[in-house]
Amino acid sequence: MTGLLVLTAVPAEAEAVRAGLTDPTVTVRPVGVGPAVAGAATARLLTLAEAAGRPYRAVVSAGIGGGFAGRVAIGATVLGTRSVAADLGAESPEGFIPVDELGMPPELLGGGPTVDADPELLAALCAALPEAVVGAVLTVSTVTGTAASTQALADRHPDAVAEAMEGYGVAVAAAHAGLPFAELRTVSNPIGPRDRGAWRMREAFTALTAAARALS
Repeated sequence: MTGLLVLTAVPAEAEAVRAGLTDPTVTVRPVGVGPAVAGAATARLLTLAEAAGRPYRAVVSAGIGGGFAGRVAIGATVLGTRSVAADLGAESPEGFIPVDELGMPPELLGGGPTVDADPELLAALCAALPEAVVGAVLTVSTVTGTAASTQALADRHPDAVAEAMEGYGVAVAAAHAGLPFAELRTVSNPIGPRDRGAWRMREAFTALTAAARALS
């Protein structure tokens, strides 16, 4: 995919993506952990490229993440239909209130807590990765670590298949630049009570390299 910018959180993810690429025009950059640093770094990279007269044509947030048990298997590849700022909002005695339901003017929400994947880019990735699980990918600033919070997220987002920490930030930067966006994840662990022994990082990185071929 000529002119594609792929953003990961950490260098190990970037290396896994690069190992699967065959197109030298695809740029891969690790931009840091969390939506704020990922969004800021993405915006800077897009601005510098445009100023240099070499603008990118599309943006992909890629890496590993957690998957909702029963919706996606460990080692599977996920393509996001939308990237959701899942913990952006307010708590209340009745439960979590998403930011777009707090009565704020739409112009203050930067497009709201959800950014949809570009339909054409998503369709191309789905065609190249026919076994990928397709659904919403949640962006969180605090990784989910209890059964109760996992269930609450699953109930609030019945179409969600995975969670990570950068997609929404990258998506907002792409949207402000007017560029197509998509999110690609491979699953290293089930979302829920934190159990490092259940994580399958090697499998997830191997799957990420395999999935990266679709970006070439």
